[in-house]
Amino acid sequence: MHELVAHVDVNSAYASFERVFDPSLEHRPLVVLSNNDGCVVTASKEAKALGVEVGEPWFKLAPLAPSTGLVSRSSNYELYGDLSRRAMEVIARFGPWLEVYSIDEAFLGLGPRAAAGDLAALGRQIRGTLRRLVGVPVCVGIAPTKTLAKLANKTAKKIPAFDGVCVWEATHPQWRAKLLSQLPVSEVWGIAGRLEKRLAALGISSIADLAAADPVMIRDRFNVVVMRTVLELNRIPCIPLEEARQGKEQLIVSRSFSTPVTTRAEMRQVLTVYAQQSSARLERHHQAAKLLTAFADTSHYAQDHSFPTVLVPLPAPTTDPVVLARAAQKLLPRLEEGTGYARAGILLADLRPATGQQALEPFRYRHEEQGIATLLDQVHQKVGKEYLGLGHAGLRPGPQWRMKREMLSPRATTHWDELAIVKAS
Repeated sequence: MHELVAHVDVNSAYASFERVFDPSLEHRPLVVLSNNDGCVVTASKEAKALGVEVGEPWFKLAPLAPSTGLVSRSSNYELYGDLSRRAMEVIARFGPWLEVYSIDEAFLGLGPRAAAGDLAALGRQIRGTLRRLVGVPVCVGIAPTKTLAKLANKTAKKIPAFDGVCVWEATHPQWRAKLLSQLPVSEVWGIAGRLEKRLAALGISSIADLAAADPVMIRDRFNVVVMRTVLELNRIPCIPLEEARQGKEQLIVSRSFSTPVTTRAEMRQVLTVYAQQSSARLERHHQAAKLLTAFADTSHYAQDHSFPTVLVPLPAPTTDPVVLARAAQKLLPRLEEGTGYARAGILLADLRPATGQQALEPFRYRHEEQGIATLLDQVHQKVGKEYLGLGHAGLRPGPQWRMKREMLSPRATTHWDELAIVKAS
C-alpha cells in the first residue's frame, strides 16, 4: 500500500497572519502590500470579491478604500515568519514526516496505515487544531502523490462542498474524470507559461489530456520532471520527500529603498547594514562565505539605467561582519555621486560549512566561542535591530532610505515592546 500525502496550505497566508492578533480584520477586505507599500502581494477573499488582484499598485487602490472598506497592511515579515514556524510545528504532529514547501504550505506524510482510517476526519482535525492553536485557516488535500495532493487542496479551496478538506481517493471516479477533463493543464503543480503552450501544441490542454499522455514521449519531448508529473497524476509516487538542505548554496540581502540613495556616504551605511545582516544569517546556517558580490541599481525606468557591481574574493571563508563590510564597500568608488540608486544588495557565494578555523580570523571578537556576528544577532533578536550596530550600521536615528512600512501592524511575537497584551475581565 502506498503512503498517502497531505498538502496543507494556509488560506491567503499574509492576510490570515494579520488577522491572528487583530480579529477586527475578520470578514473585511484586506490586502498586504509589498516592500515600500508598493503593490498588493496578498488579497483576502473579501478583497478579491471587490475585484482586487495581486500585483495592483496601492496608489491606485487607496482612493477607493474609504468607499469600499478596503484595509491595507504593510508586509510584516517578522510576524509572518514566526507564525509560519508555529503552524509547521503543529502540522508535524500529525504524521511521520513533514516537508516545508514554503512559508504557507507543507507536505505531510500520513503513512500507509492512514488509508484505513477516516481521512476526512483527520483533515478536519488538522484544520481545527491549526485554527485553535495558531489562529489561521487552512485547507487540506489528501492523495497518494504530492501532485494529486496539491490538486486536492485546490479543489478543497475552490469548492465549498468540501469544507476545506478533499480526500482525492474518496471522491467518485466519474466526478474526478469530469473535473480533470474540465481543468486546464496550468492547474497542475509546476505547469505554466511556455510549458503550457508547448503542451497545447501537442493537443494537451486539460489535466486529463496530460494524465493520458505517454510518459516516455513526454520525457523525450520535455524532460524527466514533466514525465514524473504524468506518473503522479496516475497515482504513481515519483516526487520523494526533499530533505532539508544543510545550509544554502548562496545568500542574498537586498532591498528597495523608500527614497533613492544619492551619496557614497549613505551607500556606505547601506552596505554596512547589509553586511551585518548577511553575517548573522551565515551564522544561523553554520556557513562561511568565500566570495562576495555587492551591487547597486537605479530604477529601471530611469533615463540612464545604472547597475554598478563588484566581485570580491575573500581571503578565507568568513562570517565576520567587519570583513564582509570592508569587502562590500569596494563598490563605493564605482558609484556616481548624485545618481539616485533605488536598491542595493550583497550576494554571498562559494558557501562552506563553518569550522573552528573562523576563530583564527584577525580582529575576530570571541566570547565563550561565539563570534561578533552571533553576539549582534542575539542582541537584535532580543531588543531589536535599532539598538546595536557595527560601525556605520549603528548610526541613529534610522536612515531615511529604510524600507517604508507606514501601515505596519505590531510584530506581536518577536519584539518585546510590541508583544500582544491580554487582559482578563
